[in-house]
Amino acid sequence: MVNALRPDSGPGSVVSIHGVQKSFESAGRDRTVALEDIDLEIGHREFVSLIGPSGCGKSTLLRLIGDLITPTAGTVSVNGKPAPRARRDRDYGMVFQAPVLFDWRTVEANVRLPLEVMKYDARERDRRAREMLELVELRDFLRHYPYQLSGGMQQRVAIARALAFQPALLLMDEPFGALDEMTRERMNSELLRIWESTGTTIVFVTHSIPEAVFLSSRVVVMSARPGRITNIVDIDLPRPRNDDTRETERYFELVTEVRESLRGRIGLDARDLEAVDGQERTGAPSPTRTAAEGSVG
Repeated sequence: MVNALRPDSGPGSVVSIHGVQKSFESAGRDRTVALEDIDLEIGHREFVSLIGPSGCGKSTLLRLIGDLITPTAGTVSVNGKPAPRARRDRDYGMVFQAPVLFDWRTVEANVRLPLEVMKYDARERDRRAREMLELVELRDFLRHYPYQLSGGMQQRVAIARALAFQPALLLMDEPFGALDEMTRERMNSELLRIWESTGTTIVFVTHSIPEAVFLSSRVVVMSARPGRITNIVDIDLPRPRNDDTRETERYFELVTEVRESLRGRIGLDARDLEAVDGQERTGAPSPTRTAAEGSVG
């Protein structure tokens, strides 16, 4: 079993996962084990990416952290609390592959929404919404509607909304999977800038090896179903990272290390690796999918 605990992990970790298993039963009573023997600690201000073949349980693990589903066995805690309590305390924000914005609300009103639900006073709602839109460089678009924005701009609104109430943890499920290559690389750089500005811990699901290496503090490599953590690659690229980072020898070494972890430990063939890492090998966007809550993925 891979040791997924950092030397400095412990009670102060933002996310603690111990002995987690998740199974699903279909209407025909068939049982599918999605995750097995998951142990992972994620510290403050870390950027951790989950990568593995489709169906390995990356998104399932993310939903377990966010208490959108419950584990069959084991424990998940966020900020030292059981995941259900952390959800009720709104300790995390979540960004999905689709921005999920309300078309009838302006950009500013979309970002204000969680603050309204949490009953912030009107002045604080306005201040926080504009501050977040300034952070994602969309202050000039606060009166626009989502349909007037590009896909990348819509995702920046979704990120601003998720950060509006200052969560300790941001969960991101393939948020850039539907974007073209150039927009995706630009959004990667934007996300790093935002992460460095806010100090929020991020757990990020992706199919792209280059994206995971560019963004992360650590890359968690998962096996095919039932998903297990087979390797964790520490990413020691210097920060701040930029376009030049992608041209360094160390960057290519780390991309190779993650790829070899997938190939050697999971037994992926060339076609499987191309699916996991479609961007680097083919120049095409990574495979995308929209997983319904409770599905295996």
